[in-house]
Amino acid sequence: MPKVALLNQAGSQVGEIELNETIFGIEPNNHVLFEAVVMQRASLRQGTHKTKIRSEVAGGGRKPWRQKGTGRARQGSIRSPQWRGGGTVFGPTPRSYSYKLPKKVRRLAIKSALSSKVAEENILVLENLALETPKTKDFKGVLTGLSVDKKALIVTADLDENVALSARNIPGVTVVTATGVNVLDVLSHDKLIMTKAAVEKVEEVLA
Repeated sequence: MPKVALLNQAGSQVGEIELNETIFGIEPNNHVLFEAVVMQRASLRQGTHKTKIRSEVAGGGRKPWRQKGTGRARQGSIRSPQWRGGGTVFGPTPRSYSYKLPKKVRRLAIKSALSSKVAEENILVLENLALETPKTKDFKGVLTGLSVDKKALIVTADLDENVALSARNIPGVTVVTATGVNVLDVLSHDKLIMTKAAVEKVEEVLA
């Protein structure tokens, strides 16, 4: 089983913690990671694009000229697609881009993401993470003590408002709960910082 140092908020080691090998110690499946990231990014798309078809553009209520005798091609409306200012054919309409992957694939993806952080030694496990008041300066002090100066994902067992409020104004720092941890967040942050309780909760869900 992979072992990592157990740290306090000051960054000092207070012990070691064994991580579940089936969750934090597997060989990352790069293709599954790719599929999970594409799915999440697709779900984030708003899909509010819209073009007007010929029935929605203004004008064109009458036939521009008579059917026969002018020598020109027959036309029924100046708002047909071939006219300037006419409607768009097969243009985009509002839609949802979200889709789902099979449950086993999603579980393998999050396990692969977590295991990749362990393999890269970019995971930190804290004995506890708590702040008396929501203060950005205090949270920055915690990150400094942990020698974290890059993008970091903070995972707590349950929502801690003081931690969430203290971290939200720090660029590159995201706070999520153990039940909300996802592949895109794990891979898009350089460091993964988890509390001991969060590790236990993730292992309980994914084991």
